[in-house]
Amino acid sequence: MARQFRVRVFGKKGCDKCDVLKQRLEKLLADRDWSEFEKRDVDVETEDGLVAFAEAECINPQRIPALLVERHNPDTGEYEPIPNSSPGAADPAFKQSKLYQYLGLQTDYTETGRGVIPPQMIKKCLAEARGA
Repeated sequence: MARQFRVRVFGKKGCDKCDVLKQRLEKLLADRDWSEFEKRDVDVETEDGLVAFAEAECINPQRIPALLVERHNPDTGEYEPIPNSSPGAADPAFKQSKLYQYLGLQTDYTETGRGVIPPQMIKKCLAEARGA
């Protein structure tokens, strides 16, 4: 049986920040409290990864790594992106990292964001998926 949510992590091999995001997400998902989520890695430097990246429609290629949260649709058997409940709205918890169209995060490389997605931001994003 499919899990209720899937988190796709868009990154590339040899990227330290991509590895940090993957490790943080894996650590969080190892907790039973998050058992309805599964992680899928998407290497944007492969053909399949590039197609998945393009289909995501809302990730800035200059802000990789990124993650996109999807919900399983039992009618189609597919995972579908969860719409952002307030596209473009300022969110103090997500700062400049929140995706515009769908629920997810992308790396903020400004001085404020420091180029990493903190664990508490990942957790808040996943919690938002549960309430969507």
